[in-house]
Amino acid sequence: MSRKGFAYRLNQLCAERGIQSDYTHTSVANWCRRGMRPRWPVPDLICVVLAEQLGRPVGLADTGMQGFGGSGRAGGEDLGAGLRFPREQREALSEMSTYWNALNRRNFLAAAPFAASAFSDPVTRWLVSPTEPAASGLVAQPAAESLLAPGGRLTVGRTHIEELREVAESARRWDSRFGGAAMKSRSITSYLDERVAPLLRGRYSAAIGSELFSVTAEMARLAGWTAFDAGEHQAAQRHYIQALRLARAGGNEDLGAYILTTMAMQALMRGFSSQAIDMAQGAHERVPGADPRVRGFAKLIEARAHARAGDARAAADCLALSERLQEHAGDAGSGGSELAWIDFFTRQRIVTDAVELFRDLGNPRAVFTWQAQGSMPGDAFARSRGIRLSMLASAHAQRGDLDQSLRLGRESLGLFSRLQSVRGVDYLGLYARSLQRWQREPAVVSYLEDVRTLGRSLTTAA
Repeated sequence: MSRKGFAYRLNQLCAERGIQSDYTHTSVANWCRRGMRPRWPVPDLICVVLAEQLGRPVGLADTGMQGFGGSGRAGGEDLGAGLRFPREQREALSEMSTYWNALNRRNFLAAAPFAASAFSDPVTRWLVSPTEPAASGLVAQPAAESLLAPGGRLTVGRTHIEELREVAESARRWDSRFGGAAMKSRSITSYLDERVAPLLRGRYSAAIGSELFSVTAEMARLAGWTAFDAGEHQAAQRHYIQALRLARAGGNEDLGAYILTTMAMQALMRGFSSQAIDMAQGAHERVPGADPRVRGFAKLIEARAHARAGDARAAADCLALSERLQEHAGDAGSGGSELAWIDFFTRQRIVTDAVELFRDLGNPRAVFTWQAQGSMPGDAFARSRGIRLSMLASAHAQRGDLDQSLRLGRESLGLFSRLQSVRGVDYLGLYARSLQRWQREPAVVSYLEDVRTLGRSLTTAA
């Protein structure tokens, strides 16, 4: 990266956080050669730029700017917490507890951006072995008669598993309706640290342990999803990695494949289409006996990744296979409470993603054809409704209908303002690109300013 490119990216990060800046290549040269230092919190953002380029965490000590300013971050902070995917189960459980606890520290991850390369080891190890090798698993510990086992460790039983499942289901419904930035959705991370981590350190039989790991994997994935929706991509990535490790510990191949697909979706939304294709393909191919909805969802995300990459034929092929798998799941009567996390994969979901797919391919006719095949998501899926509206607004703009486009864009903006969804603002940003030819129109100028205002308010709130 050139110094001009470095300064440009740094100015972008400052703008996203409401910090006024006008750094140039000369500024970068002054930091490198003359030992000058920018005002706080820009040193943290310099770490972000470097980490994005290197594909690994970068701390202030690496830049020589430690001890300058007022970040308040403790020395020796482990910026790699949550990115590791230990082979040994005991080490894996320790890694999860360490990460969840670290998230309670205010400035943790301030300089740790999303890096697609950080998925490499976790994905490879899961693809090699989606379930726990018997030799590395924890020895099943016999359940005690009393609640507390000798030594003070909690004995985990069926009631604990039922509690965790109810919490996970409640959080799923809340997130769908109110978004990942909502207080109840975000509180799941505290729940993992304060309630679930002690259970993982407890005593349990092999059967209970498998269920405990699986339901905790669901919750960790959901914590990642809510962080993703709130624009906290670095935290989301680490939650996903730990969720994948938990699914492996629980021997739950279906859930592992689903989590891997969710990771592919994050990579896609961060602009890494090629990596997303590889991950989605791995999720589909590695577990051929998985529930058809799990495999169908993997193909759906792969289709979207191909569309972002501009490969219309591959996108259409994957979309068609996703449809067939969803239909097969309906014919076979797939379901059950243990797979509640994939219940969202219905014909309605395929329609929503197909609309996005063809929007990305610049094919408004196909967008409207797919839109006619399914009704708009209701209040229970407010975020999905907002996303669909933004995509339809883009399609109308692609077709040249500015009035209808802005009407739908305004409705989408209203929903995302209520949900306080950073991911929603990302979708509005994509829609804004379709308005460039009308950028001097007063109605467009006003709309774009409202989108920027929402983006700034969410950044400040974070």
